[in-house]
This record gives sequence, C-alpha cells and structure tokens, in this order.
Amino acid sequence: MEVALIIVHPPLGTGGRRVVARGQILGLVYSDGDVIEFLRRAGLPDAQELLDNPSWVKWRGG
Repeated sequence: MEVALIIVHPPLGTGGRRVVARGQILGLVYSDGDVIEFLRRAGLPDAQELLDNPSWVKWRGG
C-alpha cells in the first residue's frame, strides 16, 4: 500500500505521466510544474518543497 499522497507513474507514449492520489486518477503531467500545481490544488501551499519528499510524492519510472 502506497503512503505517498501523490503517485507519478512512468511516462506514457505521449510523454505525459499519469498522476494518482489515493487511487483516484487526477490527470496527466508533463513537467514538475504540473505536479506542483496538483499539490497546490490539493491545498498544499509549499508544494514545490514537497516535490522530492517521498512521503508526499512517489515517482515511478524515474
């Protein structure tokens, strides 16, 4: 079971990465900025600082 708030999956053929939060697909991201925006929309004002924190964001596939 994942404990991270957001899971960023490996790149798809389009280059985008699927983003999932607690089992719900949020959409596709194409950059770190997109992930930061998802975190910000989730109510996390210090989203950029959380990007590399595995408790918040789990990156799969590099």
